[in-house]
Amino acid sequence: MSMQNQAATADRESISETANPLGLDGIEFIEYATSKPQALGQVLEMMGFRPIARHRSREILLYRQGGINVIVNAHHAALPEAAAPNEKPVIAAVALRVRDAAAAYGRAMERGAWAVPPRVEVMELNIPAIHGVGTSRIYFVDRYDKFSIYDVDFVPIPGVDQRPPAVAGLHFFGVVQYIGNDRSEDWTEFYRELFGFAELPAEQRFGILPKGRILRSPCRAASRFYIQLIEPEAGVLDVEDDEGLQRVGLGTADVLATVAQLGQRGVEFVESRGVHTEDRGALTKTWMGGVSFELVHNNMAG
Repeated sequence: MSMQNQAATADRESISETANPLGLDGIEFIEYATSKPQALGQVLEMMGFRPIARHRSREILLYRQGGINVIVNAHHAALPEAAAPNEKPVIAAVALRVRDAAAAYGRAMERGAWAVPPRVEVMELNIPAIHGVGTSRIYFVDRYDKFSIYDVDFVPIPGVDQRPPAVAGLHFFGVVQYIGNDRSEDWTEFYRELFGFAELPAEQRFGILPKGRILRSPCRAASRFYIQLIEPEAGVLDVEDDEGLQRVGLGTADVLATVAQLGQRGVEFVESRGVHTEDRGALTKTWMGGVSFELVHNNMAG
C-alpha cells in the first residue's frame, strides 16, 4: 500500500471514528422495571412479544419479537434504590450494541460519563453501564451476533420459539425522553459528545407527535435509531426531577396494516382531536399508568 493510500485509509478511519466514537450498532434491548411483571407481560404479549427465557438467578424475563428484545425486571436488588420496582413500569435501561463493550465504556468515561457500579452475581456477565437520564442506565453490549449475553444469563423457556417473528415487521425505531425546562441543549450535548448523535433539522420529523428535538444515532442505516427530546409545554413549572425515558418507538413499513393487526390482538390506539392514527404513525393507549408504544412509518427493518 502506498503512503498516499495509507493516508487516505487513515483519513476514512478517522472520520468514521469521529462520527461513531463508541462503535454503536443499534439497540440490543429495552429494560422495564416493575413490581407487576405478569401484568406488564400481558401488555407485551398483546403487542406481539413472547416470553422466551428466564434469568438464572433473578426475577427477570426476556421477551422478544423479531429483532426486538425487551427485559422485564422485577428483581429489587438488581436496580438502584431510586429505581426500585413499583406497580407503574418505568424504562430502567437501554442496552446499546457496540463493537467492543469494554472499549466503548472506557471511551464514554473519558468523555465524561458517570459509571454505574456492577452488581454481578455468580455465573453472570458483567455488562458495563453508565448513568442515563433520571435513574436509568445505558448498557454496552458486544455479544449479539453468534453468541449473546442471553446465552450466559438466561435459561430458555422449554418449548418456546426463541426467535418469534415480529408483527408486521416491527423493529426498534427509538425512544422518547422527557426532559426538564430548557434542557434540550444539555441533553443534545450529552448524546453528541458521548455517542456521536447528530441533531436533525427542525423540519425533519417522524410519526404523529413531532414535538421536541430529534437526535439520530451514528449507527449504520440498518441499525440506526433516534432519540426524541421533549421539554414541558410552555408555562409548565420546572419538572427536571421528572426527567426520564417515556416510551419506545417501533418502526413499521405500513402503519395502518400494523395497527389493524395489533387491533386484532386487543391493542387500542389513541384517537383524539390532536392525536390519531394515520400513515405516518400511531400511538397506543397507556397501560399500567406508564406503558405505551409509538408506531412510526419506517421502511428500514432493523
